[in-house]
Amino acid sequence: MSPLISLVTILALLLLFFVTINVGRARVKYGVKAPLVVGDPIFERALRVQQNTLEQIVLFLPAMWIFGTVFSPIYAAILGLVWIVGRIIYAWGYYQSAEKRGPGFGVSILATIALILGSLGGTILQLIKSGI
Repeated sequence: MSPLISLVTILALLLLFFVTINVGRARVKYGVKAPLVVGDPIFERALRVQQNTLEQIVLFLPAMWIFGTVFSPIYAAILGLVWIVGRIIYAWGYYQSAEKRGPGFGVSILATIALILGSLGGTILQLIKSGI
């Protein structure tokens, strides 16, 4: 188990926790009572940041761990940090305006793609080396 990947995982979970707390704060501030998911556009953007981060973390975390196992824990952690920075840029932009979410989404999805492809490549190489 890599302490670097563990640290990046914890940071990603803290980011998810933070954007989730922001949804609760926006619910109170803009009077959107649960279970409603529509209301003030600022609340809706906060909810989309949280939902999209939750959707993306499901791809990101296993890809980062597999990449770190079959390829390199250091590069996995670096790509993980890139993902986190991308998600912060995404959230910051989306909180301001839906039109500003693109750059952060692009950074984080490219990091995810790199982790998935690296995981696949590293796994295939290990299978070939082991004779399977």
